[in-house]
Amino acid sequence: MALSERENYLRTVRFEGPEWIPMSVSFLGASWAMWREEMEAVVLRHPTIFPGFRKGQIDFDHLDFGPAYRQGERYRDNWGCLWENLHGGMEGQIKEHPLADDAAFEGYQAPDPLKYSERGERGDWEAIKKRVEEQRARGELTRGTGDRYFERMHFLRGFERFLMDLALETKELERLIDIVLQHNLKLVRQWLSIGVDVMTFGDDLGSQSQALVSPACFRKWLAPGYAAQMQPCRAAGSEVYFHCDGYIMELMDILRECGVTIINPQDLVNGIDNLAREVKGRMCISLDVDRQRIVPFGTRAEIRELIKEEVMKLGSPAGGLMLHCEIDPPTPPENVDAVCCAMEEFREYWWSGPSA
Repeated sequence: MALSERENYLRTVRFEGPEWIPMSVSFLGASWAMWREEMEAVVLRHPTIFPGFRKGQIDFDHLDFGPAYRQGERYRDNWGCLWENLHGGMEGQIKEHPLADDAAFEGYQAPDPLKYSERGERGDWEAIKKRVEEQRARGELTRGTGDRYFERMHFLRGFERFLMDLALETKELERLIDIVLQHNLKLVRQWLSIGVDVMTFGDDLGSQSQALVSPACFRKWLAPGYAAQMQPCRAAGSEVYFHCDGYIMELMDILRECGVTIINPQDLVNGIDNLAREVKGRMCISLDVDRQRIVPFGTRAEIRELIKEEVMKLGSPAGGLMLHCEIDPPTPPENVDAVCCAMEEFREYWWSGPSA
């Protein structure tokens, strides 16, 4: 009997012999706005990658990208950060940081994580619990979502100011950590009271060439907070998924110690060979397929060779590899089609070879 999507996913994460490599493609809103029906036509040709997608389900004449993604919008989120957007369908930039001044800590209150998300209301937890229970009953993978940690702190403080806090080990740093960590722990506990297969977290911790903080600094000031959020998930039987853009090779061991079981790194930024040597077999790799060079600007052959290389170097019959490709402007529909074709060709490589 063929495995369900949930069973295959969990076998992949746990190196227990899945039947295919989980592969997916997603789009920034700006990509839909740029290519409209041309991109829709590509999606419709690949139901394996986009199960359930229907022609006409996106109203291209009335796209609403949501708070902080609407062109020209100035939006203040529930933490008090003011976002400004210059390009619809891509996330804006914070222009006002509510804790930029030391005096602003007095009286500052984080939003209630059970009532408010960053940019809206959290929703009815009884309805969320019912949805998760229905997914579980259908045999589907269930997920909970933690909140930003490193990013939340520099959103509140301002990036340079926050890095100075880390360097100087200011008293404001300890207050900032406590504000964000207590908020996040409340949310994690709520999800664990429901019970989910996977808890998802995410922070961008790297630049193009190195981590944004040193391993020593990360271990002292940030790792304890990540562990406090992730270890209860592991104790409850939930896998821990961590998204992280940028070069983070020097942080991999620390993240694994914190409780990460599924790491979502960028491929070419970190290096496929580096990931094969230092991460393969130790954490499941949910690989972020290149969106800086080859996918947006490469040929079909180059895209195929990239995905083939990643499957052969990072995959195995035991599992431990997933692929995800986010489509950003100006990636043309032809290149998205090439990504999907390569994914379909190599998704069962370790069990039946490339598809014909």
